[in-house]
Amino acid sequence: MIRAAIVGLGRWGKNLVNSTAESSALRFTAANTRTRQTADAFCREKSLRWTADLNEVLGDPAIDAVVFATPHSQHPDQVRRAAAAGKHVFVEKPFALTLAEADQMLEAADRAGIVLAVGFNRRFHPSMTRLREAVHTGRLGTIVTISAEQTALHGLELAATAWRAQPNEAPGGAMTAIGVHLVDGMIDLLGPIESVFATVGRRAAAHADDTTDVLLTFKTGATGHIFCSTVATPHYRMALYGTGGFAEILSHQMGTFRFIASLPDEAFGAAAPEVFETKGFNMLTAELESFAASIEARRPFPTPLSDIRHGVAVFEAIVRSAAFGTAEAVG
Repeated sequence: MIRAAIVGLGRWGKNLVNSTAESSALRFTAANTRTRQTADAFCREKSLRWTADLNEVLGDPAIDAVVFATPHSQHPDQVRRAAAAGKHVFVEKPFALTLAEADQMLEAADRAGIVLAVGFNRRFHPSMTRLREAVHTGRLGTIVTISAEQTALHGLELAATAWRAQPNEAPGGAMTAIGVHLVDGMIDLLGPIESVFATVGRRAAAHADDTTDVLLTFKTGATGHIFCSTVATPHYRMALYGTGGFAEILSHQMGTFRFIASLPDEAFGAAAPEVFETKGFNMLTAELESFAASIEARRPFPTPLSDIRHGVAVFEAIVRSAAFGTAEAVG
């Protein structure tokens, strides 16, 4: 059993704690937040020891790992401090806002020899496993393009003072909130991204840009499109078009996977869809239990850190593209 501390108990931090309530792999035993008042009732309910001092968490030998659900700009310092203290680290996405920061964090983790994980929970869903297999086994043939959409409504509720509404914390419109999930999924499926062209708009949120579109070109020659918004009816879709077939994941919880094979002798023909439904899968439980398993086995977390680094480079290029209105090469 891995004993963990949660740092940050906003909506998402509480979701992470709740996801391990019945887990035998990882248990949260402590919490670190800025103020006790907002966390006290939850900590009592979940039997979490509360502290306002991160150093107390990092110096506690009874804590094996630290899970950060904190503002994005705080990640670099927090990850470096936790690594220096010898704690295994799980950090919510986005990992970092710049490639320079990401490199410093990766170097600190490597130097300390800790397990470092980033919260791209959608990689763990069975529907994504099916989609990944369709790509890697060649069932889709040559991939022509990939299209991804993710939407939510929480942007409508953001107050002017909310940290998620600040341009320095959430550049690129909906990218930090949800778009980075789509970038990570595309890297997982198709590999490195070569260039991007992005536009950002404010359609309905009062205090922050809320909608982002991105055109992408992959090193394989395939193309892609991302649409994400924090003010549109919640939905998720990841779709690939290939010479051998079409495959997609549908619904906010990724519950539906569809595959349609091409019929080689018919220019406009396609086989009947193969449909697989997955109900009730908890992606947060899956990623945190995988984190615990990696610590126990002393092996790297399944999501390659090279993919994480590349994702930050893609994010940085998207932010530049939206700011300058130009296509940007991924560094």
